[in-house]
Amino acid sequence: MATYLVTGAAGFIGSSIAEALLARGETVRGFDNLSTGKMENVQPLIGHGLEFVEGDLRNADDCARACEGVDFVFHEAALPSVPKSVMDPVTSHRSNIEGTLNLLMAAREARVRRIVYAGSSSAYGDTPTLPKHEDMKPSPISPYAVQKLCGELYLQSFAQVYGMETVTIRYFNVFGPRQDPTSAYSGVLAKFTMMMLEGKEPTIFGDGSQSRDFTYISDVVNANLLAMHAPAEQVSGKVFNVACNVEIDLNQAAEALRQITGYTGPVHYGPEREGDVKHSLADITAAERAFGYKPQVTFAEGLRRTVDWYKEQEQFANAVVR
Repeated sequence: MATYLVTGAAGFIGSSIAEALLARGETVRGFDNLSTGKMENVQPLIGHGLEFVEGDLRNADDCARACEGVDFVFHEAALPSVPKSVMDPVTSHRSNIEGTLNLLMAAREARVRRIVYAGSSSAYGDTPTLPKHEDMKPSPISPYAVQKLCGELYLQSFAQVYGMETVTIRYFNVFGPRQDPTSAYSGVLAKFTMMMLEGKEPTIFGDGSQSRDFTYISDVVNANLLAMHAPAEQVSGKVFNVACNVEIDLNQAAEALRQITGYTGPVHYGPEREGDVKHSLADITAAERAFGYKPQVTFAEGLRRTVDWYKEQEQFANAVVR
């Protein structure tokens, strides 16, 4: 039986992948330093068979320990914040570049069969061409985008030089249950959802015309699972967009959340943030051809599921308080 390692297993996407693997009856090891991930995401999974290893990608020995006896790796761990990388590029560099290299070295030593890496649409930068396709020249703006692109290049190098099977999936604004709305690293929809549910005024940085290709978490999980076991000749050493191929601007997203949450207050507009991309839309043809990826959850349905989940968490918290 194969063993899967999920780095960043206590995070939003990592814990969702680990949960899906466990539901399939797989042997799963989670790895996280809990700097941004939450133990509450991992604890229920431990009860269903997850082996959890607390450690840091920046420590080569920790990476070796995590990869021992592993067949497949989903590399989700990162410091995933554009603003954080702008303020402190050194810390995010060590996690996102040095950490990824440490993991690749450990995986090579452990003879891991394939690594699927969480890339980022930020690699495309703010080029005006839409939709973004994998053959476009990368043009990263923020240090975070540079770091994620560097991770991609390391995976491609290890595929070519060492014969490792590696796949990069470029995410486009993933959202859904378990995304922490209180974290500085979380996406805009998580923050908007919780603030509107609490009757607080959300802030849009810029005029709200900037657009995103929002992707529901279950589609991202499915793409990872498909990419992990697709024929090597179709995916190894390659990069794939995973999104919905639907463009939604932030004003539209805020209005949709108003309708679902019942929020009636105003939306605040603040100054644009350095490093933010204006528009993002994915061409997902390559992923469909290579491993059969097709988004299953619309933006509207994903929002409804997300809001319902946050409401459940709020009700549970209130019940505990009472």
